[in-house]
Amino acid sequence: MEDRKAIIPIVVLSILLISFSVNFVSAESIPNWIKDVALMYGQGDIPETEFLNMIKFLVENEIIVLENKGEGYGGKLVADATIIIPNGNFDISGSSFYLPLNLEISTGATVTWANEDTVPHTIQSQDEFGKVSAIFNSASLDTGDRFEFTFEESGVYNYFCSFHPWRVGVVTVK
Repeated sequence: MEDRKAIIPIVVLSILLISFSVNFVSAESIPNWIKDVALMYGQGDIPETEFLNMIKFLVENEIIVLENKGEGYGGKLVADATIIIPNGNFDISGSSFYLPLNLEISTGATVTWANEDTVPHTIQSQDEFGKVSAIFNSASLDTGDRFEFTFEESGVYNYFCSFHPWRVGVVTVK
């Protein structure tokens, strides 16, 4: 059983590395909550059921993609899109991630972030080193508030909530 517990976090991190490799992944670009949960499971701090439910959530919400379905959603890039900040997103131990966590869009598309959480959030762009950048930056978004940004240039845009910096997301513009 111990061998199985040691292998599962390695498999999960390998899958994440592969799925994020399109964005030129480095160890620093994998969200800390993923590393922390894998470590907690490997150390026996959380039960296998919780760990497997986390993996199931990541797969069902296409955060971890197990097979290549082509670009974007349904094999095509998304034009304008909405990213949901779900209820519970503020909780560091929760499983409420941005939906979708990695959005692929076409150049010129407008992305709308919608706060459906019970607490305020911000949307803050980051550079490739994880430092705050001035590309886009929302005001505090209360429940029901929205923030829009139009992506005019292709690239990979990382973002996070300045109130809850463990919540990160990616917009890939092609």
